[in-house]
Amino acid sequence: MSTSRREFLKISSLTGMGLASTSVLKGYDPLQEDKTKKPAPPHFNMCGYAAPRIETVRIGFIGLGNRGPGAVQRMMHIEGTDIKALCDLRPEKANAVKQKLEGSIHHPDVYTGKEEEWKKICERADIDLVYIATPWALHTPMAVYAMNHGKHVCVEVPSAKTLEECWQLVETSERTKKHCIILENCCYDFFELLTLNMSRQGLFGELVHGEGAYIHTLLTDNFSKEKYYDMWRLKENLRNGNLYPTHGLGPVAQALNINRGDKMDYLVAMSGNDFQMAAMANELAAKDDFYKAYANKKFRGNMNTTTIRTNKGRTIMLQHDVTSPNVYSRIHKISGTKGSCLKYPEPGKIAFGHEGWVSDEEYKNLESKYTAPIVSKVGEMAKQVGGHGGMDFLMDWRTIDCLRNGLPMDMDVYDAALWSAIAPLSEKSVANRSNSVDIPDFTSGSWKTNQPVDISLVNGGTTKVIM
Repeated sequence: MSTSRREFLKISSLTGMGLASTSVLKGYDPLQEDKTKKPAPPHFNMCGYAAPRIETVRIGFIGLGNRGPGAVQRMMHIEGTDIKALCDLRPEKANAVKQKLEGSIHHPDVYTGKEEEWKKICERADIDLVYIATPWALHTPMAVYAMNHGKHVCVEVPSAKTLEECWQLVETSERTKKHCIILENCCYDFFELLTLNMSRQGLFGELVHGEGAYIHTLLTDNFSKEKYYDMWRLKENLRNGNLYPTHGLGPVAQALNINRGDKMDYLVAMSGNDFQMAAMANELAAKDDFYKAYANKKFRGNMNTTTIRTNKGRTIMLQHDVTSPNVYSRIHKISGTKGSCLKYPEPGKIAFGHEGWVSDEEYKNLESKYTAPIVSKVGEMAKQVGGHGGMDFLMDWRTIDCLRNGLPMDMDVYDAALWSAIAPLSEKSVANRSNSVDIPDFTSGSWKTNQPVDISLVNGGTTKVIM
């Protein structure tokens, strides 16, 4: 093991709940970090790796605030799951979720009240999968600890905050041969799956460009005392870049076969001014001493635009604005030599020329012919179970089905690292007057031979939905 890898392991073992929380308060300084090259060859290529089958996936959940409770509820509807443990720092959150499981086949233990109770879940011998839905700063420390204790992990987005953390995830997953699955639910939205299948069938020709975004007004939520525990998300907004890139990027990266035939080479990021956050912080502080800690601070700009060039000469444009009063949009645009598609803020549309979008009738014909197998199989049931219209359930179902059938993951540790790395890399570019920044190859060259994500369900799809 190289010295650099030892340093990564040391960092991961020392990074606990308190240390991670401190990093949020301290803020991330992109000028102090330059980790664009991997320190050593990989131990093992996790792309395409099929871990041994697990007939019944025993799950422990960490984080039961905003996203966690929904994940627990969805897992109740998936065959071959056993919810063994629930953890949240706040007893009322953990106990509320446990109460909802009463009368079911699941009888989880509750871990709560202390900052490091989550470690006990990772240390249990009777858990296969740790599902992490905590504040961002805790994602990597928890995932690394869980993998080091022999657990597969599902990690909410972004999976890491810094490049060091991205490498920690990669090194740990490769060494332990445990999956690190980024919970990018937008890859399982229905239009994104439809157009991914269409691009695989060549309907858009050779793909040349993609666009994604996270444009979602969260100004009031970020300043709410109740929405995010200990104001963690407001503190994140002291950073300046594309802080939340994965929702828009994930589906585009899959369509362009990033990490699986192409790779990102470099990016350029630009942020405008902050027109609202500092003003709101100062206004609130004048009325309420609670907000004085956030007064006279520099927050990220309203809009960040990040552009990426790939090794094959294709381009990606990402945007991030969670302050301005915009209509919600993830954009999702794929452009090729024969056609294109676009979703948000309007419903999804498809075109095969510059004359305009295809008619509603032609769209329905395309949908009938190219609906992805996962949607044909469990799409309607996913809509009934719910989770952002059903895409959350499709993501969870697919994860469990892969684990139960011993199949490779749709989203592996290299996706988790790369998609998350856009945040610190964009911060570095913004801080350097929008100069270009190299993007690490977390696959260490394996992108050249890695196969595209399998969306056929030929070797899976056996897991039942319990309604």
